[in-house]
Amino acid sequence: MSAPSIAVTFPDGAKRDFVAGTTGAQIAAGISPSLLKRTVAMALDGVVCDLADPIQADVRIEFVTREDPRALELIRHDCAHVLAEAVQSLFPGTQVTIGPVIDNGFFYDFYREQPFSPDDFASIEQKMRQIIAADKPFTKEEWSRDKARSFFETKGEAFKVELVDAIPEDQTLKMYAQGDWIDLCRGPHMTSVGKVGNAFKLMKVAGAYWRGDSNNPMLTRIYGTAFAKQEDLDAHLHQIEEAEKRDHRKLGREMDLFHFQDEGPGTVFWHSKGWTMFQQLTAYMRRRLRGDYEEVNAPQLLDKSLWETSGHWGWYAENMFASKSASGFLNPTDATRDQRVFALKPMNCPGHVQLFKHGLKSYRDLPIRLAEFGMVHRYEASGALHGLMRVRAFTQDDAHIFCTEDQLEAECLKINDLMMSVYADFGFTDVVVKLATRPEKRVGTDAMWDHAENILRKVLVRMEAESGGRIKTGINEGEGTFYGPKFEYTLKDAIGRDWQCGTTQVDFNLPERFGAFYIGPNGEKTQPVMVHRAICGSLERFLGILIESHAGHFPLWLAPEQIVVCPITSEADAYAEKVAQRMLAHGLRARADLRNEKINYKVREYSLAKVPLIIAVGKREAEDNTVSVRRLGSQAQTVMGLKEAIDAFTEEALAPDERRARAALAAE
Repeated sequence: MSAPSIAVTFPDGAKRDFVAGTTGAQIAAGISPSLLKRTVAMALDGVVCDLADPIQADVRIEFVTREDPRALELIRHDCAHVLAEAVQSLFPGTQVTIGPVIDNGFFYDFYREQPFSPDDFASIEQKMRQIIAADKPFTKEEWSRDKARSFFETKGEAFKVELVDAIPEDQTLKMYAQGDWIDLCRGPHMTSVGKVGNAFKLMKVAGAYWRGDSNNPMLTRIYGTAFAKQEDLDAHLHQIEEAEKRDHRKLGREMDLFHFQDEGPGTVFWHSKGWTMFQQLTAYMRRRLRGDYEEVNAPQLLDKSLWETSGHWGWYAENMFASKSASGFLNPTDATRDQRVFALKPMNCPGHVQLFKHGLKSYRDLPIRLAEFGMVHRYEASGALHGLMRVRAFTQDDAHIFCTEDQLEAECLKINDLMMSVYADFGFTDVVVKLATRPEKRVGTDAMWDHAENILRKVLVRMEAESGGRIKTGINEGEGTFYGPKFEYTLKDAIGRDWQCGTTQVDFNLPERFGAFYIGPNGEKTQPVMVHRAICGSLERFLGILIESHAGHFPLWLAPEQIVVCPITSEADAYAEKVAQRMLAHGLRARADLRNEKINYKVREYSLAKVPLIIAVGKREAEDNTVSVRRLGSQAQTVMGLKEAIDAFTEEALAPDERRARAALAAE
């Protein structure tokens, strides 16, 4: 009996029949030896696989070369295996554990009595290059659980034994060899170790408990990164160097903006200058919402019953701060002295539903757009806290739109227009919008999710079309929130990093859970659609992003301190005060520095503090009613008349929306 055949479809649509069990490598070789040489893996129906895997059914095949973006994860995965082999070769007795690919690289965890340090990197990297140069093929075998367990026990690899035991009985146990070195791994891998290339670098070490449990042994985690090309690695390392210079925590200290301390973990202590920036951001956002949104404020502390109705208590309780009684710290289910359990709000949405429900609403009232700059509290593990970027208490520029289903598409497009305009005002013009679909853990029926996702898919297509391709779009499968699908807006900053900020989330669940309704044109109670909208997301985090993207060199309207007036000699003190007061009267954030310090010392100090305009005045300036202006980052000085300077700086200090409004008035 002849072997069954399978139909293989190629990227150009052509189909060919092969004997079942033919490998991807055999198919590539049959097309051309050069294709086989270039190919490092294959994708079967979009899933990346080992090129040597046998193909048993009809399938669509793509050959993945090293230059294919999908190969980058393979390069990093294989590089982690090379790292592990190099470490065990140089440091006998070291046990290996896990080595996954992560954003921008990979890591591998090792157990060794003496932890590794960056001083070990040079010798490890040298050994890695030797292993790569040997170009041993990756080969895969399926082993029985007993065989794998015995193999690792013989080698003294206790952690690998534990991993073998943890693999479910119904899963195949795969072992990958690169020459004589063998590892337990799900795969896939490229065809050989040499395909990793030499564009890699070990980055740092850190401690990590086995399985994340502090009761388990401490491991040494070695982080690395790898790219297909050296120029990509160089660009990444340059980005890291730039990011370190721009670290918002460092600039926050230099610019005297904020601090954190142990007594308030994950909560910001805003200094005067930082709070000024926060207020400027909030004022800008308020102006952008004027006329379309009603600003409201819902309570910080709400009874547990509200969170049970919303679903947060069941789905999100571990991330919430709940009340405790005066007798001591209690579990989230324990009550206060009035026998009630309260929680600090982690989200504004349930409160906004209550505001919508207060009073009878008609279809003629819709859409109703409620906005709040609401402080929310969410538990984050202490190790995850990171300056302004990851906190436990933050302010959302949150809004909820209650509308009819017929209005939903238009509302989502209106939100998109506002978001893109706001981002452009802050210098973010490279924006990607992705639709995040239903997660595994969710509320609501599948029919409800189907309906919401279908609407958002339609909106996504229209968004991209109406932007003329300026907006890039995509799908994040399974990344939606537990109550609805959402759009995620990702911004690219000045050094090429991506930041996910804004969201638009469609929610058919909360209105149903809370019994929210409006009176429809037929006189019947009708459930509204609820749209959750945030543009900055967390105002604290958005400010952190702005600090790093601008490297502290803010446009004049956003700078916490805009102008410092410095007298060159004490004879000009009175004139310096006059200049500062005149500027203050015109709404500029200006002050005079009359300290008995040399002008060059003050210039250096205020340059470090990123003050945009430093004005020097002396006897001549006082006599001529002029000022000498130096801009941040420039050595040049410009002499201007005082009135001319005030007019110019007042105009420059307008926020982008204020400048547009002034131009529109002038055009009328």
